[in-house]
Amino acid sequence: MPALHPDVQALLAMLRAADAQPLESLPPEAARRSYLAGRRALQPPPDEVAQIRDLAAPSPAGPVPLRLYRGEGTAPEERLPCLVYLHGGGWVLGNVESHDWVCRRLANLTRASVISVDYRLAPEHPFPAAVEDAAAALAFVVERAEGLGVDPARLAVGGDSAGGNLAAVLALMGRDGALPRTGMQVLLYPAVDLAMTSEGYERIVAGQPLTAGTMRYFVDHYVPEIRDRTDWRASPARAASLAGTAPALVLTCGHDPLCEEARAYAHRLERDGVPVTALHLSDQTHGILTMSRLVRTSATILSFVAEALLERWSLEGGRGAR
Repeated sequence: MPALHPDVQALLAMLRAADAQPLESLPPEAARRSYLAGRRALQPPPDEVAQIRDLAAPSPAGPVPLRLYRGEGTAPEERLPCLVYLHGGGWVLGNVESHDWVCRRLANLTRASVISVDYRLAPEHPFPAAVEDAAAALAFVVERAEGLGVDPARLAVGGDSAGGNLAAVLALMGRDGALPRTGMQVLLYPAVDLAMTSEGYERIVAGQPLTAGTMRYFVDHYVPEIRDRTDWRASPARAASLAGTAPALVLTCGHDPLCEEARAYAHRLERDGVPVTALHLSDQTHGILTMSRLVRTSATILSFVAEALLERWSLEGGRGAR
């Protein structure tokens, strides 16, 4: 087993001392309350940003709530690069509030726009509801770009965990013409194969914020029909080809049941001719970006993500909001 970072050791000791119930032992509503309370306790006070707007994207299933952030120091009339962000939480937990700190920090670091998507959650809304909402949000951002102060030529999709899964799916849909094409996909410890057969599911069975049991709980709620788990919209690693998708940043953590499948996805993107930046943190665990009060590496990772976005946006034209 890889070594653990001292901050992660302290985090795990705190979780053991709290004797918190595993998320998979709770019904979804109770798990949501526990998750949101944990995010509030483990994140620093939120950054000030230039603007926050709550919006809604139309969709056949009803409006999809969005939250738009504009980074500090940006002018109201600027057309900013934009990251459409899908939050983590296993498609069952999380919302724009749980990832508010992450989105504020990224907006400020890039001096750009971040639009967070409050997609429908399982089990009330199983697959493909989250995919449909994420797609509706991206289409809305491009269609209404001028009114949102967004430059559609400098657009990225990204997310952590379940959100990374959705971002990878949107990148595939953009390649295939079902959605506007984006210039980058940011996949932060993503779930990409819901067959759940990678080595991590044998390796990480206890003692971490996310274990194999937690992932099975999430997947059972999100994709209850076993046959749907091989659909590439649920498991982007099952797509016939990844060629032609947007350049990718893939983050993996060594103490994460999703580690091996996400690293394999990065390697496959590379083999299929997609430019890839793969960042592997062997001493870190899943979910650290929303645990930044205790895990100092989180801020460093977000700075790295921001610099990667700025580089990509500069290649696409303009000054990358700087």
